[in-house]
Amino acid sequence: MKNVEEKYIKPENGWLMLVLSIFCFAAGIALPIIFTESLGWSSLWYLLLILTLVSFISMFGLMVINPNESKVLTFFGKYVGTVVDNGFFMINPFIVRKNISLKARNLNSEPIKVNDKMGNPIMIGVVLVWRVKDTFKACFAVDNYEKFVDIQSEAAVRNLAGSYPYDNLEDENADITLRSGGEEVNDLLEVSLSERLSIAGIEIIEARISYLAYAPEIASAMLQRQQATAIVAARHKIVEGAVSMVEMALQQLSDKDIIVLDEEKKAAMVSNLMVVLTSDRAASPVINTGSLYQ
Repeated sequence: MKNVEEKYIKPENGWLMLVLSIFCFAAGIALPIIFTESLGWSSLWYLLLILTLVSFISMFGLMVINPNESKVLTFFGKYVGTVVDNGFFMINPFIVRKNISLKARNLNSEPIKVNDKMGNPIMIGVVLVWRVKDTFKACFAVDNYEKFVDIQSEAAVRNLAGSYPYDNLEDENADITLRSGGEEVNDLLEVSLSERLSIAGIEIIEARISYLAYAPEIASAMLQRQQATAIVAARHKIVEGAVSMVEMALQQLSDKDIIVLDEEKKAAMVSNLMVVLTSDRAASPVINTGSLYQ
């Protein structure tokens, strides 16, 4: 295909041509009937017949364009231009017209099963807001631009999912994950779709991941793994805090000379404090009314 660019044209107003066509059509029918006896099959009768035929054909050149719609015009295979102005117009009746909507459209794809970067099967779905920006490309660069959007959006989603892990469970060094990437992942998806669909003259207004989850066959195992990871992380924080509190208690007892403990009593105190601070249940204290060395 040669380097042909989209061009906008504005045809003639259709109301004047409509009135002339109706008048000539009516005259071409009425006059021969009225003056048949006086004219016979004279040249005037043939002229009126031709005028009627031309008027009838010219009426097929009338067209209406609604807001946010366009018509791509071709004349015997040659691209004439695109009409985007709304109104009532008259064009050559032999020009072929194709309607192209310029309205924004939604594509809410069903979740598809793909493998992430780590090979885990996941379910992912996207929602797109798109519209036709270049009517020439949408009409002539691809066979069906609507199906082209569907297929290329799925290809972009598969490519994106295979480039990043679902989360950081298996790839702790990943800077971007599908689960926590948020706006960054959506921006990457939008850029990828814009590059893929530019050949069809499609503009991506917005692209979002609408559904993201592990595939059903591994969802239960991954949920248990996430829970275990969360429990370990929580325990780590609890132990870290308990050690800090025990260290602070021993330090303050020593600095203020409240009590002098030998190593055995320090070990016992540390043990008791760690049990109290890290236990899942509330501790039941035992009050010692005797000597510490009993």
